[in-house]
Amino acid sequence: MKAIQAFKLAAGTMLVAASLHVYAQDAASAPTPGATEAAKSQAQQSKAQYKSAKAANRALSRKVRAALAKDKDISVANITVRAKDGAVILQGTVPEQGQVDHATEVAKGVAGVTSVKNALTIRPVGT
Repeated sequence: MKAIQAFKLAAGTMLVAASLHVYAQDAASAPTPGATEAAKSQAQQSKAQYKSAKAANRALSRKVRAALAKDKDISVANITVRAKDGAVILQGTVPEQGQVDHATEVAKGVAGVTSVKNALTIRPVGT
């Protein structure tokens, strides 16, 4: 029991000692109204940039998917297209090896595509 009381006393002493080092901020260190408005403005700009980049990525994904769908040699039923800053990733399955290679070429031909990563696998129809 004496050990618990000694521990309580030591913890209380540490809290009192720590509280003595606390001080209030003066008016000079307080943020100015213009600074907080600038920070809010910058946050809104970064949100707008994020939204516009996300919209551009979705638009590029749709363009690549449409180009793949127009090509009669590619079955796009199981293909997912993801885009980020011009880099396109093709994922999913196709029935033949020729479609894997052809899908890469079609995706590279779309305006705005900088690189294509082909993660397509072959899965014959009916399996």
